[in-house]
Amino acid sequence: MSGSLLPLARVHARSRARCRRQVLTAVTVASLLGVGLAAAPPASASPGNGPTAIVSMGDSYISGEAGRWRGNSLDNSGSRNGTDRAWTGTTYDPTLVYGDTAVNGCDRSDSAEVNSATGTGVQAVVNLACSGATTANVFRSVAGGQPYKGETPQADRLASVAGSYDVKAVTLSIGGNDLGFGAIIQKCAEDYILWYSYCYDDQQTVVDSKIDAVMADVGKSIDEIRTVMSAAGYGSGSYRIILQSYPSPIPRGTENRYSQSGWSRVSTGGCPFWNKDSDWARDSLVPQIASRLRQVATDKGVEFLDLSDMLQGREVCAKASSLVTSTQPPSATSSEWARWIDSNETQGPVQESMHPNYYGQLAQGRCLTLAYTATPGSQHTCHNTPGTGASGMYLTAMP
Repeated sequence: MSGSLLPLARVHARSRARCRRQVLTAVTVASLLGVGLAAAPPASASPGNGPTAIVSMGDSYISGEAGRWRGNSLDNSGSRNGTDRAWTGTTYDPTLVYGDTAVNGCDRSDSAEVNSATGTGVQAVVNLACSGATTANVFRSVAGGQPYKGETPQADRLASVAGSYDVKAVTLSIGGNDLGFGAIIQKCAEDYILWYSYCYDDQQTVVDSKIDAVMADVGKSIDEIRTVMSAAGYGSGSYRIILQSYPSPIPRGTENRYSQSGWSRVSTGGCPFWNKDSDWARDSLVPQIASRLRQVATDKGVEFLDLSDMLQGREVCAKASSLVTSTQPPSATSSEWARWIDSNETQGPVQESMHPNYYGQLAQGRCLTLAYTATPGSQHTCHNTPGTGASGMYLTAMP
């Protein structure tokens, strides 16, 4: 599915009689979205005065969920062939990657997009996003906003940030959890593992029934950001808002290195989806969401960063990428850039599944840097260059 596969619901998959018993603890899409907040300096600031900053808001695709992982490995012990950045040498400590947000599950990683956006020239970055967040967790409290995971609504927190920094840009990733990607992932995985049926037809109907209302709330999220910034003294031209779409964490059926027959997509690859469902997610669902988000950006007069193709060839199970092994260490040029669905939950929490991992987040950070340094007001798609790391990311202008 697209990067919008935010939270993955738990999938308890039991294999058919002819195959060994499998349990797939799927991902919670809501948890696929997450981020963190940098401490604000004590002194107050204002537009044009104080340390410059970029702020990220929204869900797990921008918060930094899955930043713990450098590729995927079948080794469940120790450092997992070097993929697990939470390995201390004797145990696992997720706070090494997510800081204090490992406790409440917002999972704002040290490699989150805004943290990886080097070269922008700003003096600070602030991550307000939280894994699993919906638009209601972005709105101000007075506008119906809801606290989430022990944190006040993100727009309320933005008000404090806007008074402590000279905010130059706010980048926003939101809407995936409102659409219910967790349930979509769960349904597609169950249909592959349990029922030998497809999910794309009925799930497309679900998305179509929700998307108008979700996009209206994405638009309201932008309005909320503007209201907060205006109240803090910012003029419309003194900062930028960049709305972004989601990348697809799984490849097209023909680009999957595992056959859809048998159980290798479940037990080895961590991508339990039929080719038809994979094609639907990659070529219909992700583009549909990106198109609708772009329209919101256009209607609201903000910038748009399309990440639909960002993981092309680097997705979970993609032929152009490979698993990490004892003889093939983690690599930004050959390893997968997204976290797989961890069968049996043997490597960390399932909420990390189907998100850009450490390498993917470095790439997203480069995309943000390129967008920020591009002409203000523009719309771009971000792509990767095969065989390179984040340095190979590049933008193309959207027609």
